[in-house]
Amino acid sequence: MVKQIKNVFKAGVNFMINANNMTPAGRYINEAIVNAAMERNTEILHNGMKMILAVPNSLSLWRAKTFSTKEPETLSWIDSIEEKSIFWDVGANVGLYSIYAAKKKYCKVWCFEPSVFNLELLARNSYLNDLTENICIVPLALSDGSEDSKMQLTTKAWGGALSTFGKDFGWDGQEIKKIFEYRTLGISMDIAVSLLKIPSPDYIKIDVDGLEHFILNGGLSVLQSVKEILIEVNDDFLAQAEQCNALLSQAGLKLKSKLQSEIVANSVHGFQNSFNQIWTR
Repeated sequence: MVKQIKNVFKAGVNFMINANNMTPAGRYINEAIVNAAMERNTEILHNGMKMILAVPNSLSLWRAKTFSTKEPETLSWIDSIEEKSIFWDVGANVGLYSIYAAKKKYCKVWCFEPSVFNLELLARNSYLNDLTENICIVPLALSDGSEDSKMQLTTKAWGGALSTFGKDFGWDGQEIKKIFEYRTLGISMDIAVSLLKIPSPDYIKIDVDGLEHFILNGGLSVLQSVKEILIEVNDDFLAQAEQCNALLSQAGLKLKSKLQSEIVANSVHGFQNSFNQIWTR
């Protein structure tokens, strides 16, 4: 019933937009609505740290409102890292954890995010928090090599996740249900350092919804010197879980903790066995 109501409402909105596009005044109204949505911000506070976030849609607003509760283990981990470190945020999305690391620990943050729908909010959030000197956006996918391939997305919403690059499966190892795709460039962590001259990281956060083991495999040199890694692993996706464990162990890292929030533990969408693992040297 709720879905039907949403579909009716969506059809009504589309009708209004199409009607407005028939006249100059109507087109001005449509443009003003879009611009107003993109300029909408909200302020959040975590552990005394204030952040300003762009919230043009309900998903980005939800991410802002659940900042302290969705992944408290990630925030606690960032609280524990050394100040002024080199921090890689792989799968940065709209940059919530990048901003927190830059503001809380004065890190130099490199954000790897290939989604065209998330990049604008990532840039806006960096600017809104006066962090353009601390945050560098790398609009490329990370993979196990250098290639151009398809970026497949399950949503076109700002702040969306569950996409994949160069593969046909998603976060659970099953065939991805894409609704949008485009070709883009992917590189490995090792190539990012050797060719692009991006500083080798002290700390890495990896959350790319199912491709974590490929990214690790493309960063064997980088992993040799990293101090700690926080990586999301789905225990139900055995290939991912086993290969992540093997590659991180091979790099001389040890599993320190394996955590999840109540939001994830109580998920009704199949995420109950996804954990943030923290590996340390």
